[in-house]
Amino acid sequence: MMKEALLYEQAGNRLRCTTCERRCMIKEGDLGFCKTRKNVGGRLYTLIYGSISSLSANPIEKKPFYHFYPGTKALTLGSFSCNFTCEWCQNFEISRSAPQEVEFLSPERFIELLEDYRCRGTSISFNEPTLLLEYALDVFDLARRQGYYNTFVTNGYMTRDALNLLISHGLDGMNIDIKGDSEVMKRYCYADSEKIWRNAKHAMLRGVHVEITTLIIPGVNDSPDCISYIAERIAEELGEETPWHLTRYFPAYRFKAPPTRIELLEAAREIGLRAGLKYVYLGNVPHHPYENTYCPSCHELLIERSGFDILQYRLIEKRCPACGEKVPIVGELGGLG
Repeated sequence: MMKEALLYEQAGNRLRCTTCERRCMIKEGDLGFCKTRKNVGGRLYTLIYGSISSLSANPIEKKPFYHFYPGTKALTLGSFSCNFTCEWCQNFEISRSAPQEVEFLSPERFIELLEDYRCRGTSISFNEPTLLLEYALDVFDLARRQGYYNTFVTNGYMTRDALNLLISHGLDGMNIDIKGDSEVMKRYCYADSEKIWRNAKHAMLRGVHVEITTLIIPGVNDSPDCISYIAERIAEELGEETPWHLTRYFPAYRFKAPPTRIELLEAAREIGLRAGLKYVYLGNVPHHPYENTYCPSCHELLIERSGFDILQYRLIEKRCPACGEKVPIVGELGGLG
């Protein structure tokens, strides 16, 4: 379904898309970088409104969110294409696909499915959710009215205008993928990492819950200097209580490096802790003890996880039962049993 895009401006005989920071200049009849925006008759249209490639009810821990409505499920959807060029993309089947004709899913029907699947909220993920901006805003409005939460799992490369629209329409949580330092972002994504840090900080200041994920990839972003750089910026700009997920890479798409060594992930976690971060987690390493949440003061086990399941939740009014340290958890526990 074609729908006029919300964010664009006239630029001579072209249109400038202002949905993401690529700010594509698009001639009549042409598409932007992501192939989801088209100039038709001097107006910019999205080609993926309601064009849903994937739909599933996922534990919120799968996003991953570890400090946001733990134990709940989010009805998660994605569409097609991406505004990045990562050679290791785990969802390349859809992120590298141009928009396709699929059965239309209206925002109203999506909200009905939330109840059918017994979900506590929404998540737009799988491919880059910024490309679904217009659809996301309509979904968020409906979800907020009915008391559901709204989340984005994103590379964070939207414009400030797009981010402000999302927040004003009910964005509650963002997991932002920080892929590396500025050189990694330029080389592999052709993107300016400062725009992502700007958005992460702005979202947090506007009251959005923010967690950060970094896929640790051999030969790309696994050096101590790169890991330290990310950890220190999280601590300084977003705060030491910001959860940081260090996830294990496996070969995918065009990237054939071997899987990340678990010892490297553990060393990266130590770097994060030395930078002052209180909550650093390992992902894609099932049953590892660093999937769990520990008290940063007394090291008591607070939340025990196995994969995406919560085995123990020992917080009392969001405080450590041993020493009383307050842990920044958004929302109530749900979904156990």
